[in-house]
Amino acid sequence: MSVRLVDTTLRDGSHAVAHAYTVADVGAVAQALGAARVPLVEVAHGDGLGGSSFNYGFSAVDELELIAAAREQLPASSELATLVLPGIGTAALLDRAADLGVSTVRVATHCTEADIALEHLALARERGLCAVGFLMMSHMLEPAPLAEQARVLEAGGAQVVYVVDSAGAMVPEQVAARVRALRAALAPATAVGVHAHDNLGLAVGNTLAGVRAGATWADGCLRGLGAGAGNAAIEALAIALARDGAQIGDVDRLALVEAARQAAQRFAPALPALDDGSLLLGYAGVYSSFLLHARRASERYGVPQGDILLELGRRRVVGGQEDMIADVALELAGERER
Repeated sequence: MSVRLVDTTLRDGSHAVAHAYTVADVGAVAQALGAARVPLVEVAHGDGLGGSSFNYGFSAVDELELIAAAREQLPASSELATLVLPGIGTAALLDRAADLGVSTVRVATHCTEADIALEHLALARERGLCAVGFLMMSHMLEPAPLAEQARVLEAGGAQVVYVVDSAGAMVPEQVAARVRALRAALAPATAVGVHAHDNLGLAVGNTLAGVRAGATWADGCLRGLGAGAGNAAIEALAIALARDGAQIGDVDRLALVEAARQAAQRFAPALPALDDGSLLLGYAGVYSSFLLHARRASERYGVPQGDILLELGRRRVVGGQEDMIADVALELAGERER
């Protein structure tokens, strides 16, 4: 098994720090990841290019400036990726990111809406970039229909298609079944990736299960710094993959452990935890980035965050519907008063 590690600390980790990354933060993390020879590093607002907004949360620093800072610190051997959500990230932003040195674009859609990624995938291929399809909330589709969505992405130019457990709601065999379905449906040249969240404490195990089922791209964050209970901790993932017999190229595992230690010191207050809120995200199948929004709504309206998360799960709310969190909290507050 040969696995391409992708670090998403500087994108998914943006959720954990309320999108407050500074140029100094990004430069330090990029330098440490470069020293560990991580092959691909993703940088963006947590919700991708253009995500800085009232709905998703404003960035402290424009993400294009952060991309430039990362590229300056990364060695030539480490490539730069970014994330785009159709309807948020524009063609102009994608062009500017490419001009700053981004070589891989990950186009993220809800798992049932692969068709809305086609224009962005085409733009990425036109610019000579590696085009990746990101099927978010993959737990909401069974393996066969998820594979059909993957075919749509592949036909649109995706060279890699990801099973994305945005809610951290799956267990290992569920991830493996989806990876197997994609692997069987896609051409041999199209790679399959896994992006896991740790809301059930299974992110590293789920990623290993995906790799054993045929995934060759695997995501992680330093100390798991990401939305909800965080992502697979990339330093743990690198070592676990080695123990499982997988090859991860030229990555320096000891330097990666040191990078994680540095990140833990720098971002200590924001490090994710497997607490009641994140566990309920996984149990309810709710988008991991909803956690901070739900906590704020809980404090504002006097409703337990668990009640909010479970109701969001019952309504099958998905990414892009963050405005529903306050609505649900208000409704629950009204019911409590009555």
